Amino acid sequence: MKRRAHNRLIINFLFSLLMIAGLSSRLSAQGSKNQEKPNIILIYIDDMGYSDVSSYGKEFGQNLTETPNMDRLVKEGKKFTNGYASAPLCSPSRAALLTGKTPARLNFEFVTKNETDDYSWDDEEWIKKFEGYDLVPPPFTLNLPLEEVTVAEALKKGGYETAISGKWHVAAHNKHYMGWSTEFGPEHQGFDFAKETFGSHPYSYTVGGQKKDTKEYKKGEYPVDALTNRAIDFLKQDHKKPFFLYVSHYYVHTPVEVNAQWLIDKYRKKAGPDLSEERVVYAAFVEIVDHYVGELLDAIDNEDLADDTVVILTSDNGGHPVYAFTRPFRGSKWNVYEGGIRVPFVVRWPGVVEAGSQSDAPVSQVDLKPTFMDLAGVENYEQGLDGKSIVPLFYDDEIDTFKNRTLYWHFPYYHPEGGEFEKTQSHIGLETGYVSQTLPQSAMRKGNLKLVYFYDGDKAELYDLAKDPSEQNDLSSERPWDTQMMKAELLQKLHEAGARFPRVNSKKN
Repeated sequence: MKRRAHNRLIINFLFSLLMIAGLSSRLSAQGSKNQEKPNIILIYIDDMGYSDVSSYGKEFGQNLTETPNMDRLVKEGKKFTNGYASAPLCSPSRAALLTGKTPARLNFEFVTKNETDDYSWDDEEWIKKFEGYDLVPPPFTLNLPLEEVTVAEALKKGGYETAISGKWHVAAHNKHYMGWSTEFGPEHQGFDFAKETFGSHPYSYTVGGQKKDTKEYKKGEYPVDALTNRAIDFLKQDHKKPFFLYVSHYYVHTPVEVNAQWLIDKYRKKAGPDLSEERVVYAAFVEIVDHYVGELLDAIDNEDLADDTVVILTSDNGGHPVYAFTRPFRGSKWNVYEGGIRVPFVVRWPGVVEAGSQSDAPVSQVDLKPTFMDLAGVENYEQGLDGKSIVPLFYDDEIDTFKNRTLYWHFPYYHPEGGEFEKTQSHIGLETGYVSQTLPQSAMRKGNLKLVYFYDGDKAELYDLAKDPSEQNDLSSERPWDTQMMKAELLQKLHEAGARFPRVNSKKN
């Protein structure tokens, strides 16, 4: 075994040298402006379920959504089937990808709120919110601290231009819901080119104050998206350096509204009689953002940037239970079953990443910062980070250190918030179509085993994802020692990270 591991290290090292030499030769032959450092584009979709992307969903009988442009990335790059968000909801996932640290280490585990929601553990108003609950969760974290070095700041040190178009959501709301902070916004966290816009998403008129688009769109026409256009404007600039572009969509987050009637009619005709109207409209919603992905890919081609650019597409968490397609996985956004954290994850880099390839190695969005720093040639790039560079997986799928790695998630909150919690069902199933109760919980994946631990009730569940990806067969009673050991390891990792835990509610009525 030692000899085999030693030989694999040698092969990986030689493969890396060949890749770098071949890449340098190819870029030089094309007269690339960027030389050996590639451009990096991250396309981040909001609330997109694992099977919303057609090439993912068709494996599990989901044949409704049509995503030809995301499928194009799959065909031209590498599809990761065990790709994970760092959290089951937005803000902590975004904070983790920006910093390379888990939400538990950042103490940023829930969505950011308004500045007026700045509570402490001892605030009576905070404790009162949880009357009748067994536990009191940690107070909200509102802002990603400026002391945290973001991927944009790290890449700037590596000689990169940096840009963002769209959603930020790691700072308290300013003026309106998700409005960029004037103190903790992207411009203060390393982004040179930063454009705040809701684009064509319904937030533009439900929150942003724009006039609702009432144009009658003909078949094949889509609403114009300012978010995508601003990203394309950046691509068209005369870049003297390699660049990092973060295209951060609000799609496919609620509210799910489509004003292109031809699209709704298309999916209503295609859908079966048992499919809800919400999912019919949602399928049209998914196609709209897929169209914007296609516009961006076309712009990359038109600017002759494709060969010099790594494109990664993924989603910030699992899909909304009322709308999204998360099969074959249990759960949804807000909880740490697979449906809440396993997401599409695709990498394209022509000439380096084999077209049409696939990897089953577990990867997480906490890996994005070290991956990008690795690509940029930044030294000591994994120091102080929870993630690890996945660049080796670009050209080798069989790396044991990835297949057997340990990943963990931390969500110490009740959801839905407030009085809505008691109105929802407690059962968490597969594509249920309703929002269910989520208790304070954490989870850990170690190889193919996954532990889900509930703080309320001190209960642990154990699943073998290789045999039971839908998490239907709890093995905790059959394998109590594995369950106890994994629980102890999970809690140890959380303690080492400085995680915040819910506290016993001493004032429970």
